[in-house]
Amino acid sequence: MKLLPIVALLAAAAAQVQAQTQDAGTLINGMYPQLDAIYKDLHAHPEIAFHEERTAAKLAAEMRKIGFEVTEKVGKTGVVAIYKNGPGPMVLVRTELDGLPMDEKSGLPYASTNGAAHSCGHDVHMTAWLGAARTLVALKSQWKGTLMFIGQPAEETVAGAKAMLDDGLFKRFGKPDYAFALHSWPLAYGTIGYNSGAVSSNSDAIEITFKGRGGHGSAPDKALDPITIAARFVVDVQTVISREKDPKEFGVVTIGAINGGTVGNIIPDTVKVRGTIRSYSPAVREKILAGVRRVANASSAMADAPAPDVQLIPGGIAIDNNDALVTRTEGVLKKAFGDANVSRMPAMTASEDFSQYVNQGVPSMFFFTGVYDPKVVAEAEHGGKPVAFNHSPYYAPVPEPSIKTAAQAMTLAVLNVMSAPAAKP
Repeated sequence: MKLLPIVALLAAAAAQVQAQTQDAGTLINGMYPQLDAIYKDLHAHPEIAFHEERTAAKLAAEMRKIGFEVTEKVGKTGVVAIYKNGPGPMVLVRTELDGLPMDEKSGLPYASTNGAAHSCGHDVHMTAWLGAARTLVALKSQWKGTLMFIGQPAEETVAGAKAMLDDGLFKRFGKPDYAFALHSWPLAYGTIGYNSGAVSSNSDAIEITFKGRGGHGSAPDKALDPITIAARFVVDVQTVISREKDPKEFGVVTIGAINGGTVGNIIPDTVKVRGTIRSYSPAVREKILAGVRRVANASSAMADAPAPDVQLIPGGIAIDNNDALVTRTEGVLKKAFGDANVSRMPAMTASEDFSQYVNQGVPSMFFFTGVYDPKVVAEAEHGGKPVAFNHSPYYAPVPEPSIKTAAQAMTLAVLNVMSAPAAKP
């Protein structure tokens, strides 16, 4: 008999999720024409990190229409929108504002032509963010607390979250009890991916200047060639990954740029090497950083050259999803979208600065939503034409199902922590 109250509670919770799913879906379907127009405008007018003036102003105006109290220019170009609805938890929902400094080649009728592109899907994120905000306000009778919706600049340079925090985000507006963010991913639209623990990588930039002594290409013995030193480094540094790192742990060193010299018959004085380091665990990160520095110095020492200038510049820290919050949200998303469409996935190897908020002690969840036709994704998985990945100039989400899924998923995730009192993770 003691099981009856538990069964009744579970049944009531399931009914609540079903009702909220239907309510959110109906509202989002009704507002989609407006969201579609906003999306295409944002897509056609991307702005790069810390230059998102038009984008920020547009989002700020839309949030004021919904009824949020909006503060602009937080962390240079960031937007903070607050909606208070009685006592309860404060929940942060983040979107990114910035595009990438690259030309778009998608061929879409609303493609950008200004030398920047939303090739990472931040236009999808912003539109879903607005959709979730509108839906939550429309459903305010079903929740209590405070919404903190933030439009963050400069995610692509992993500098925007820090800028907003340094500008007093949590001191001026309050520290949230929970935080959510989503990211479009080359999955089938209508699907959602997530995990507990690390869901992104640590990133560190490599900036090394190898020093030599310039001279004539016909007399290398009279010079000290930094190109051969740099070439040795590029090859040997991979042994840090293949021979020093635990093979079961993730870690990558990629050299993406080598710059030195002007013509074929002149040995330059210096060569600059640029690259990136990615990892999940702090221990692996430290091992790789130490190995890169050691190999760089050894490469120069082997040539009896001056010590190189080695700069290993910290970037994003891995996002660590809160296990209890993930488990709690997972149940709601599975009920709403079906078990087959909601699943755990490996951490992405890219980096993100959403971790800045997480590392302030805020239980958080970062999840992924699909953007491509399921048939196209299935064909790609079976040897067909690959789908364009994030940062590709051909990245072209299918707007309506992608935005609707993202907006509904975010709405339900927020409702789940605000609909009824619950212990914090």
